[in-house]
Amino acid sequence: MMANGIRVVGPMTSEYAEILTPEALAFVERLHREFNPRREELLRLRQERQAKILAGGTLDFLPETRDVREGEWSVAPAPADLNDRRVEITGPVDRKMIINALNSGAKVFMADFEDANSPTWANIVEGQRNLRDAVRRTISFENPDGRRYELRDETATLVVRPRGWHLVERHVEVDGQPVSASLFDFGLYFFHNAAELIARGSGPYFYLPKLQGHLEARLWNDVFRSAQDALVIPQGTIRATVLVETIWAAFEMDEILYELREHASGLNAGRWDYIFSVIKTFRDRPDAILPDRAQVTMTVPFMRTYTELLVRTCHRRGAHAIGGMAAFIPSRRDPKVNEVALAKVREDKEREAGDGFDGTWVAHPDLVPVAQAEFDRVLGDRPHQKDRLREDVQVTAADLLAFQVPGGTITEEGIRNNVSVALQYINSWLQGVGAAAIFNLMEDAATAEISRAQLWQWLHHGARTAGGGQFTAERYERIRDEELAKLGGRDTQRYADAAEILDSLVLSESFTDFLTVPAYALLE
Repeated sequence: MMANGIRVVGPMTSEYAEILTPEALAFVERLHREFNPRREELLRLRQERQAKILAGGTLDFLPETRDVREGEWSVAPAPADLNDRRVEITGPVDRKMIINALNSGAKVFMADFEDANSPTWANIVEGQRNLRDAVRRTISFENPDGRRYELRDETATLVVRPRGWHLVERHVEVDGQPVSASLFDFGLYFFHNAAELIARGSGPYFYLPKLQGHLEARLWNDVFRSAQDALVIPQGTIRATVLVETIWAAFEMDEILYELREHASGLNAGRWDYIFSVIKTFRDRPDAILPDRAQVTMTVPFMRTYTELLVRTCHRRGAHAIGGMAAFIPSRRDPKVNEVALAKVREDKEREAGDGFDGTWVAHPDLVPVAQAEFDRVLGDRPHQKDRLREDVQVTAADLLAFQVPGGTITEEGIRNNVSVALQYINSWLQGVGAAAIFNLMEDAATAEISRAQLWQWLHHGARTAGGGQFTAERYERIRDEELAKLGGRDTQRYADAAEILDSLVLSESFTDFLTVPAYALLE
């Protein structure tokens, strides 16, 4: 199918044609032509900055933007339905998930085209159809057992996360080249729903993933301005929350909010991707070798420093500070597992509310009341606590880069967990499921990235485990085979492909930036 210079090379159905209209595709094409050259230039800049780190450089607050950090300015006021964000639930864009999340009692639902979504062509286009129906409140779903799911009268505010700047959508081409996945996801949702959302008293709200600096935020702001002009929507109608999930962005939080200030509504502490970013960025540094993932909690020094700085930065600028994910999935069979895990969730959310966060993330509807109770205790009837300026927080570059974890160790159990989680997640992702329940946790691409990145880092540095012995390629291969056997072996589901992908990521001399990029080639 061709609309102007944009071509759909993926399968088309009558249902897909409702979303991939000539007008909608022309809008995406316009955005891609205007902004893709800058996107590609910013991706090249990422590589240049990373090369400087690998050559012995480090990170610091930017001297050229000191006036932004020290200046007095604020972001735009939050719209009414995005002012109380005490609990936000996240999940992929499949139909049943959208309904359950909007009905969950959370204040906000982040519908995810990114890390919780496997970007099959069907998932992407059907996800857009599902969101169109959700915005118009016509969405419904009937289970095979006859149960019917519909929206309640009161639902969460919808926020959409498009894919990151580094990704493309190969099923749609402009001049023979794949279209930017970010512009595709944003463009289709905005084109079909912005006017309808405004008419219903809401607006087009977004989460922006994987930003590595203020220039990438500036690009998004320019996209927003262009899109609003094209559809004759008032400037500033869009609201965007940025995930601070790279170590780079931690040094540019003020600047990111400043670039988006007419559209900004807050920052979110994307904890899992942040840990992955630390490993990836400083992968060659012996002093940045992290212990088992389970030991890198939110209370270790470098994680606590970054989250407290996030709260201070947001509140100084009048923006919401949103805390990290609680990924626990309650067990239907083991109340003891639930008791221990829910106690940890309460402790995590109590800390976040006490630190000044205005809201937090959960991955399962059963965690909504648990998280809400902790924020209700602190907020009461107030929609947020932006008046807590946290001027007591003083953070230096050295604080953000102090990656030592007191008492941290690398264990055989940690290695096995990383291997198993990575295999299970990649296997699930290749089958079109991007939010996978593994060991009572809702895992997405970020946690799989941590798992494979740690394996590469430990192997690259010849790390030794607490129980003795060096982590070698031979040891990895033995553990991989043993964990594969537990999962049914290579002939089960997509585990042969999952193992091949994991091997290529772990055993390579060079580090692959994102596992989803090479894995995308094997996705149907």
